[in-house]
Amino acid sequence: MRDHQENTPPRQEDIEADDAEEIIFLQDDLPAPMADEEDEMEEVTEEELDQMLDQYLGKDESIMTFDKHKSPVFSCSLHPSKNWASTGGEDDMGFVWNTNTGEVVHEISGHKDTVLSCTFNFDGSYLASGDIAGEIQVFKLSDGIRKVWEYSMGDMCWMKWHPSANVLMAGAESGEIYVWRIPSGDCKILPGQGHKCESGELTGDGKKIFAGYGDGVLRLWDIKNSTVISEVTSTHPLAHTDNVSTVSCDPENPLYMSGGEDGKILFVSNNGPVGSVETAGPVECVAFSTNPDYKVAASGSLHGQVAIWDHAKQSLRVTCEHNEPDDGITILRWLPENTLLAGTIQGNLLAFDGRSGQLKFKLEGHAADIYSAQYDARQQILLTVSEDTTAKIFKCPIGEV
Repeated sequence: MRDHQENTPPRQEDIEADDAEEIIFLQDDLPAPMADEEDEMEEVTEEELDQMLDQYLGKDESIMTFDKHKSPVFSCSLHPSKNWASTGGEDDMGFVWNTNTGEVVHEISGHKDTVLSCTFNFDGSYLASGDIAGEIQVFKLSDGIRKVWEYSMGDMCWMKWHPSANVLMAGAESGEIYVWRIPSGDCKILPGQGHKCESGELTGDGKKIFAGYGDGVLRLWDIKNSTVISEVTSTHPLAHTDNVSTVSCDPENPLYMSGGEDGKILFVSNNGPVGSVETAGPVECVAFSTNPDYKVAASGSLHGQVAIWDHAKQSLRVTCEHNEPDDGITILRWLPENTLLAGTIQGNLLAFDGRSGQLKFKLEGHAADIYSAQYDARQQILLTVSEDTTAKIFKCPIGEV
């Protein structure tokens, strides 16, 4: 082995004064840039400079960035009438902030774990925040923002408001589903079977909950009677064989769908499964079209596939084409004009024509996974939140509903 001292540079005091002087003179003798070369340098236009900055920093097409969170942001909501947004994240914080200025209207403290849901109710009279440990707070928004109710349910997987009533719902790690009237706190508990309730969605009639569980089971619950209307267990030939990661309900008809880590999508009626399809990899999100005249549903996978299905025939209608086939899909939202919005792992927002599958537009700005999004038709804006610790507002280039 060579002596390590062979590669050790000499100490400064070992360099003789004459040698040091010579080094200085050599540096002084280096030629200066030629004047002609400076004159020949091309001027960079403002547009070219913007393009260079976009390549270096990443393009940002948002009109507002909220950066008060210190960790990834998981939940977002837009107030139905005020210029307010609410967000909740891994920093155990929730915020209400002005969508025009970014100014904080209210800080939601008191959580001791990741805030999974921080959302306004249907008419903007209440705001609910819930963390992964199951600590829930509800705030009344008239005459300021004041807490009127709280509850501790144990580890939580999801929480959602009823779309037309002051009713709050949440699925538990232990499998139960809690349903509360707000602000009285009257509670129904739909019992679990020891497996987490990974996903849940209210049906179009507002009376039932379609829920997916960690063991692959699906249950359609009657909320009023706390009973199971139908169930798909492992004994059924179409059943999921792994965790049900996502569910959706047709807003107009008694039809429901689920997506699982087994790569399967099930279509289910009140009487049980009516069909299934296989996709490319684990299904991360599913969504029925909100247009009653266009009876399709969409799915997104972490392998980057966005597919639109004819649910009457349980067949593939079209695969949406985009230039980032390995950019995994994290969320799906149907927007006006049959536009399907997909959020991705790389922070892109891809909007597809729901009929042809062609890419309509792309919005850039986030630097990592997009976790949630909400569209406001009144202002034609899109609110998004991301792993990159920010919330952003984009002007959405589609017409009003």
